[in-house]
Amino acid sequence: MSNTLKKIRDLLIEHHHTFENAIPLIASENVTSIQCREACNTDLSHRYAEGWPGERVYAGCEWLDQIEEIAIDLAKKYFRVNFADVRPISGVVANLTAYTAYTEPGDVMCCMPIPSGGHISHGPKYGRVSRNLINGTAGAVHGLDVQYLNFNWDEMNIDVEKSISIIREFKPKLLLFGGSVFLFPHPVKELSEVAHEVGAKIMYDGAHVLGLIGSGYFQDPLREGANVMTGSTHKTFPGPQHGIILSDTKGNEEIELLKKCAFPAMLSNHHLHNVAGLAVTLAEMMEFGKDYHNQVIKNAKAFAQALYERGFKVLCEHKGFTESHQVVADISNFESTFGLGGDIEKALEKANIIINRNLLPWDIVRDHRNYMNPGGIRLGVSEVTRLGMKEKDMEVVADLMKNVVVDRKNPEEVKINVAEFRKAFQKVHYCFPAKTKAYEFISFK
Repeated sequence: MSNTLKKIRDLLIEHHHTFENAIPLIASENVTSIQCREACNTDLSHRYAEGWPGERVYAGCEWLDQIEEIAIDLAKKYFRVNFADVRPISGVVANLTAYTAYTEPGDVMCCMPIPSGGHISHGPKYGRVSRNLINGTAGAVHGLDVQYLNFNWDEMNIDVEKSISIIREFKPKLLLFGGSVFLFPHPVKELSEVAHEVGAKIMYDGAHVLGLIGSGYFQDPLREGANVMTGSTHKTFPGPQHGIILSDTKGNEEIELLKKCAFPAMLSNHHLHNVAGLAVTLAEMMEFGKDYHNQVIKNAKAFAQALYERGFKVLCEHKGFTESHQVVADISNFESTFGLGGDIEKALEKANIIINRNLLPWDIVRDHRNYMNPGGIRLGVSEVTRLGMKEKDMEVVADLMKNVVVDRKNPEEVKINVAEFRKAFQKVHYCFPAKTKAYEFISFK
């Protein structure tokens, strides 16, 4: 057993060491503060607290009830809402809670296609454009009939006029905005009127852009017509892996419905240690969020421009590339000399530049590619921004990616330059001061 424990510990240390020397560009990831890590690594991870604070079905909840109430109050202030539920253990669970509140199995939901950026939790049971089983959460778990809105490939956004026709044709019970590829604000306001016309509720999956919205950037979906906003709390919002449900509804009946669809419908215990970490991060974002997310957007734009100038076909140059933390590139121009998304992801990983391959809207239907080796890559700057990088640093990162993909340098040689560059970025920024480094392995002896 001691050898097994040593092996596990050694692997954990190696993981931390890798990220100390890497450039992390996964758009769905971030790094928490040391204070958040401290809160998550407490006795709360051993405890149960089913129900709402003050209404628990377990004893021993006196202190954790107060922590959860702090998290709720901070969430309501940060997101400017009347209702916040911090119990969902993930963004998918938050989505399922909203599906349960607003729909019945067999109802129609309209959303973005997965190849166009819709999340797997939005997907149908079976794919509409291939014979492969997708088993998206909405269809496979809740039994929704998923119909897709029209997506404009050039604009990388929902086509308003064509989607109005789709909404009127299918008369959905739920109209869902948001996705995994999310460069520009979605037309919530523009489609709200037709949604109300057919009796649809409006849901906004803000998992990727949650922090941007909380800090007053990107868009304001709950004021643009959405009934509810869901999200995970570890992307542009740099907290622990958890979920959240937000609404500005004035109706107590709707609030009670959302609460009951979380517990007992979707949740038992709700990972109380991460609720504590979420409370810490909410306090951080109240203090530092505007500066942090302003820099995230600046970095994303600078990174996109730098990549574009170095030969990467970054999407939407005519629109300034992005308004979020994400940058998406069509790398099919490298197919003959290097390969596609999966090939480039692997090569960059050898250089300790961590990205993810990503489907482009036309990959399946036009170019007959799949998610294993698609025509695109998706990049996110939330984590490197939290490490203190600014616009000029984005040019260095673009140069390092160019070294591997365009210049065809040995990734192992580029890895040395990546580690040297990372020496200047070892602390978590936009949080309260701490001595511990961002990826320092904390050993308890």
